[in-house]
Formats: sequence, C-alpha cells, structure tokens
Amino acid sequence: MHRRPLGRARLIALGAVAILLVACLLPWYRAGDGIGLPPIVLRAFDGSGIVVFLAALATVALIALPYAADRPVGLDRPVAYLLLLLAGAAGAAVWPIELVATYPAGLLPDRAPGYWLAWLGLAVYARAVYESFGEPPRE
Repeated sequence: MHRRPLGRARLIALGAVAILLVACLLPWYRAGDGIGLPPIVLRAFDGSGIVVFLAALATVALIALPYAADRPVGLDRPVAYLLLLLAGAAGAAVWPIELVATYPAGLLPDRAPGYWLAWLGLAVYARAVYESFGEPPRE
C-alpha cells in the first residue's frame, strides 16, 4: 500500500491544531481576583469558543481522511480548511461579545492566556490554509 506524504501545509495545520487544543483548556477569561470573591474563570467551552475546539477536531479528521480511505477524497481541499478556519475565527470573535461585555479587563493576556493562544493558533492555521492553496492537488 502506497502512502502519500503529508505535505507542509497539513503539517503546519497539525501544529495549529495542537496550539488550539491547548488554548481551549486554558482560561479564556478571569475576573474577580483580589476583591474577596472567588474568581470567575471561563474557558472556551463556556460559550461559542467551543467552535474553535470543534474546528480543530474537524481539521484532524480532515487531514486523516485520505489516509483512512487509502485514496484521494474530494473533501480534502483547501476550501474545506478555509471554511474550518473561518468557523474557528468566528467562534473566537463572538466569544467575548457573548460572555464578557461587562468586564473587558478579564480578557487581558495575563488573565486570559487561552484566548490569546487561540488567536495565535488561528494565525498559524491561516498560514497553513494559505500554503495549502499553493500546493498541487492530490491525486
């Protein structure tokens, strides 16, 4: 059985997925420290940030799909990766509007490392999508 090489864009996408999965586990918002109340800590799963997690999982499935089918699959195209990137970016962009409009200081990088790490992962993923449009189609 012949195995195709993974390709640079898909390797970068896997790195971006690793960043996104770690980002979803870290706090995306933290408020209430030092005022005598227990802190409020929110993660990606507390709102539309779960779309970032689902887009990362779908990316892994999309990368593995041609190897599981042992032949080229029509779904494994750059447009599919672009749609997953847009879905993840939309989930990350809507998340603070949806949950934390009252106290935006909780989104500072020292209080919300997961949120900012998710945007870094999405930027790396955007690079992977850009490179995937330059690759020749898989046969």
